[in-house]
Formats: sequence, structure tokens, C-alpha cells
Amino acid sequence: MEIFSLLENVEELLENGAKVPFSNKVMIDVDELRDILEDIRLKLPDEIKQAKWVKEERQRIIADAEQEAQSILKQAEGQIVTMLDEHVITQQALEQKEEIIQNANKVSKEISVGTRDYADAVLGKVEEILNESIDVIRKNRQELNS
Repeated sequence: MEIFSLLENVEELLENGAKVPFSNKVMIDVDELRDILEDIRLKLPDEIKQAKWVKEERQRIIADAEQEAQSILKQAEGQIVTMLDEHVITQQALEQKEEIIQNANKVSKEISVGTRDYADAVLGKVEEILNESIDVIRKNRQELNS
């Protein structure tokens, strides 16, 4: 992610800046810092768009899984109707229906959990980037105001 490399550039700028004697302050090139911050501002919308895409993709996958589960259920019900002629076949159909429903529910839950975990991880990373950026900006403002 480019945000991380830009944040590393800010850290390098702070680490390589001229130290002010008898304080923990650092003199840095303000124009260079502004350029890096502008790049961060430009990249953040991409990260937010990616998080939005992940959320939409998660919803689409869940909807597809639910639709597939419904299709499987309808297919199972259709098979049951055709097998009602004999008791043994009926019993097998009922067992198969339950198995299909359980499998469909299991797959649906696995997909749902997987997409939620993935979306949560991406959103967590975006949140972490935003928090780090805010911390850097606050520190820089404090230093400017000190």
C-alpha cells in the first residue's frame, strides 16, 4: 500500500531532520512534508474506495450464496416431489434434502464469515492508516505550534 511508504517517508523526514539543541524538536523541510501529506490525501480516497468495494463484494457474495442456497433448496424440493411414489425413495429424499440444506447453510455461513473477516481486516487496516496519519498530523501541528 502506497500510504505506508508515504508514512515511512514522513518518518524518515522526521528522523533525518536537523535536531534543535536542548529539545526533542526537529527542523524539517516544510515543503517536502506538505508534498508527502498531499500525496497521502490523494491516496486515502483510493483506500476508502477499496474498502467500499470490499464491503459491496462481501454483500454480493452473501447474496449469491443465499441465491444458490435457495436454488439448491428448490432443486431438493423438486426431487422430493418426484420421489414420493415409494416409501423408501421418500425416506432417501428427505435425508438428502436435510443434507443439502445443512451443506447449503454451512457454505453460506463459511462464505459470510470469510467475507466479514476479510472486510473487517481491510477496514481495520484502513482505520489503522487513518489513525497513524492523524497521529502524525497532530504531532506535526503540535511541533509547529510549540
